[in-house]
Amino acid sequence: MASLLKSAWQYRGFVATSVANEFKTRLARSKFGTAWLVLHPLAQVLIFALVLTNVLAARLPGVDNKFAYAIYLLSGILCWSLFNEIVQRLVTVFIDNGSLLKKIQFPRITLPLVVVGSAMVSNLALLGVILLGLPAFGVYPNLNYLWLPVLMLITVALATGIGLLLGTLNVFVRDIAQATMVVLQFWFWVTPIVYPINVVPEAFKVTLSLNPVMPLVMGYHNVIVFGTAPPALWGSLITALVFLALAMVVFRRASSEMVDVL
Repeated sequence: MASLLKSAWQYRGFVATSVANEFKTRLARSKFGTAWLVLHPLAQVLIFALVLTNVLAARLPGVDNKFAYAIYLLSGILCWSLFNEIVQRLVTVFIDNGSLLKKIQFPRITLPLVVVGSAMVSNLALLGVILLGLPAFGVYPNLNYLWLPVLMLITVALATGIGLLLGTLNVFVRDIAQATMVVLQFWFWVTPIVYPINVVPEAFKVTLSLNPVMPLVMGYHNVIVFGTAPPALWGSLITALVFLALAMVVFRRASSEMVDVL
C-alpha cells in the first residue's frame, strides 16, 4: 500500500499534466470551450426541473422559493455527477489505456488518479457556476457551505474505491462494465436526487438507508438548499474507506497480471 502511494506521489507531475492534456484534447476546436464542462449537467437539471416542477407540480415543503426545486436538483446532481463520472470512467480505465500500459513502464495507479483529477476539475467548475448563480435565485452562502469540501472528498473517496475495485476486476471479467452501467441507472433513482426524502414511504426508507450515497446527496441538499449542516456522514465515510482499502488490495495483487490479459 505504501509503495503505491509513494509511486503516485513521485508521478504527481505526470498526473497533473495528463489531466491538463485531457481537457485540452476534449476542448480542442470547441467554440464554447470550458462551458461544455457545465452545460451537460445543467441541461439535465433543466429537463428535470421543467418536467417535475411544471408538469407534476413538484414543490419542496418548508422552502418559500419558486426556484427551490431547481436548486434542489442542481445540488443533488452536483454530488451524483461527481460520483457517477468517477465510477463509470474507472470501470474501463485500464482497458481504455491498454495500449499505453503495454508500451510504457509507469505506475498503473496513476491512471485512476488522472480520472479522479479530471472529474474533480469538472465538478469544481460546475460548483463555481452554481455558487455564482445562487444569489440570482435568492439563495446566499453561509458558514455551512464549508461542509462542501468535506462532502466532495467523501464522495470522491467512495467513488474511487468502488470504481477502482470494479475497474480492476473488469480487466478479467468484461461483463462488469456493462453491469455497472445498469446498476448506476437504478442507483440514481434509489437516491433522493429528484425527489425529497419525505415523500418516500417509511418501508422503503429502510432500503434507502443502506445507500452510502444518500447521506452525501442529502448533505449537498442541506447545505445548498436549506442552509443547514449535513446529516451524519460516518456511514458513508467508513464505507468509502472500506472500499478504498479493498480496491487497493485487489489492485495491488492483480496489477502484475493486467498487461498479459489486456
